[in-house]
Order: sequence, then structure tokens, then C-alpha cells
Amino acid sequence: MQLTPTLAIFVDVQNVYYTCRQAYKQNFDYNRFWQEVNHGYEVKHAFAYAIGRDDEKQKQFQNILRAIGFEIKLKPFIQRADGSAKGDWDVGITIDMMDIAQSVDKLVLVSGDGDFAMLLDRISEKFQKPTDVYGVPSLTSDMLIRSSARFIAIDDTLLL
Repeated sequence: MQLTPTLAIFVDVQNVYYTCRQAYKQNFDYNRFWQEVNHGYEVKHAFAYAIGRDDEKQKQFQNILRAIGFEIKLKPFIQRADGSAKGDWDVGITIDMMDIAQSVDKLVLVSGDGDFAMLLDRISEKFQKPTDVYGVPSLTSDMLIRSSARFIAIDDTLLL
């Protein structure tokens, strides 16, 4: 009996939100993504990394993600004195991907952030696991695309 291959999903919510808005002026369709990505796979882990704001719209969005099947990981929004904001999840995503890589057949990262290229290279070397990347083509790092086993363009088929 053939077992269904397993999959872990890691979504950089801020990155996908801003890149989809910048490139297409639309939002990412998490439901359609979920249907596409788990076709032929058992989703063992699915994380959506977001910035926690005490905002009703954000809470509704997070509830939608939970209903789809994501575990939400929140980091507090930090407003700096100069007006800039901080709130990226690069280290958290990296730790989780390294911790989980050995327990699944494939990892999927939704982000265009080139900082993850080294991580995908390491996962490939250390665990011999394929990593798919979903990203907006014009705003995804070439290094990240090269480091992935497969790059899937976020286009109108994955937008609301």
C-alpha cells in the first residue's frame, strides 16, 4: 500500500500580502492555494506567520486562515520611534522549517524574500527534501527561485 506523501506549508503572510498588492493590486487566495498545494499530499503542518494587531479585520482574516487549516503564528507589531515598523518572521520561519524538514516529504514556502535562499539550500543539502516556492514573479528574489526545487508563480489563478 502506497502512503500519501506529506507536506509542510510556511506562509510569510506580510510578504505575500504586500507583493500581491504591489504587483496586482489584489489579494492572495488562500483557499485556492490550499486546494492546489495539497493535491496528492497530506498536509502535516501548515503555518501562517503574521503580525499581531488588535484589529477586528485582522482577527477575521486569521479566523479564515484557521478554518482553511493553518496554524497562525503571531509576532507583535513594533512601531519604532522614527515611524518605521518591524515585524518580520524570517528567523521563526527558518527555525520551523529546519525543525520540520526531516518529518515531511516536501516543504512549501510562500514568500519572495531572498533571505530564505540559504535556508532552502541547507534543507536540500542536509535533508534531501524538495522545497517549492510560491511567489510573485516580478518581486521574488532570483536567488530564492534558484534555490527552490520548483517555483510556482502567484498569478491571477491564485488571486482574489
